[in-house]
Amino acid sequence: MNRTKGDEEEYWNSSKFKAFTFDDEDDELSQLKESKRAVNSLRDFVDDDDDDDLERVSWSGEPVGSRTRPGSFQSLSDALSDTPAKSYAPELGRPKGEYRDYSNDWSPSDTVRRLRKGKVCSLERFRSLQDKLQLLEEAVSMHDGNVITAVLIFLKRTLSKEILFRELEVRQVALRHLIHFLKEIGDQKLLLDLFRFLDRTEELALSHYREHLNIQDPDKRKEFLKTCVGLPFSAEDSAHIQDHYMLLERQIIIEAIDRHLESAGQTEIFRKHPRKASILNMPLVTTLFYSCFYHYTEAEGTFSSPVNLKKTFKIPDKQYVLTALAARAKLRAWNDVDALFTTKNWLGYTKKRAPIGFHRVVEILHKNNAPVQILQEYVNLVEDVDTKLNLATKFKCHDVVIDTYRDLKDRQQLLAYRSKVDKGSAEEEKIDALLSSSQIRWKN
Repeated sequence: MNRTKGDEEEYWNSSKFKAFTFDDEDDELSQLKESKRAVNSLRDFVDDDDDDDLERVSWSGEPVGSRTRPGSFQSLSDALSDTPAKSYAPELGRPKGEYRDYSNDWSPSDTVRRLRKGKVCSLERFRSLQDKLQLLEEAVSMHDGNVITAVLIFLKRTLSKEILFRELEVRQVALRHLIHFLKEIGDQKLLLDLFRFLDRTEELALSHYREHLNIQDPDKRKEFLKTCVGLPFSAEDSAHIQDHYMLLERQIIIEAIDRHLESAGQTEIFRKHPRKASILNMPLVTTLFYSCFYHYTEAEGTFSSPVNLKKTFKIPDKQYVLTALAARAKLRAWNDVDALFTTKNWLGYTKKRAPIGFHRVVEILHKNNAPVQILQEYVNLVEDVDTKLNLATKFKCHDVVIDTYRDLKDRQQLLAYRSKVDKGSAEEEKIDALLSSSQIRWKN
């Protein structure tokens, strides 16, 4: 997409573009890897949503090893105007009213110094390639990001892209400024052309992939993502792109079916719990939670089955259990919760097992207002005694506390806990019966 001079001025004056520094790596790849980690990580989804605070700062253009001076020009038009700026002064020997334009006498070095101070300057007098490159060299030597970018905008407008790319290839400082500038103003076409010229295939692929963000129609976005599969990404990133495509393909199918079921009003789960948002373009963690909430009992062969999602996207057991627990607890489906942690051995005996730890199970159940009887069952399954006592005390699971102190034969702690239960309650009576029992050999 070609940018007009007005677009470039908006870039210069807008506060929505971040400053470029050489300290920051040009890390589209690391961002993509982080995106994959975020999509595949389900550990924090049961907590409150965290809003991403996207810092928006004004463009300072300060590169690594560079310094931005206080006198930077305030608008692009101050530095680059199609009409050469005039600096008039009377000249001896000329009739009154006649003036000479001294801007034509400024060398590249003088021009860069004036730009650095935020003074009005015209770059139009630099017509030859040699003069333009000298101007760029002077800007780079000043270590001022504003000035470098101003000169690059001028070169972008007055040189063919082939010449511009060729010259910047051997000028890495200026090249990195241009890449950052093109990313910020969204000139994807020129950026792709530049990466193609530089034979930077992975960056080329990443820039192409980023274009999906501008496609709102789900089917068109899906088809675009399909074109990204097979591009020269790293092995890890290639897997992420493939997952992204398959996830959106699946979401489109689920959304169409569920929208129809919800509008028909004949499915109980949608009547009791209307959907708050579309599933389209949601991350994997949200899609899994949605499936565990609305489609928990569906056969594995369906796209909306949680088990199908788990197998297709290789979701680890711990993450799957955590997600399913949160979804079923939110629905207060306690039988499903019980089944989630019940396993059978080869002899047919059952036992409770929690890959995420029963202390975490208790926290999630309490967050979803589980009854005390349910909480007590899972608090009792916590192996560490101190953790068990802390949870039981915190969530008022009195029977667990009383039974634990009895098993520990800790009479003093049991006596102290007696003051924390209601007078005349069943718990107080239970404590009194234990304290008066002659069959318990107390340790204190």
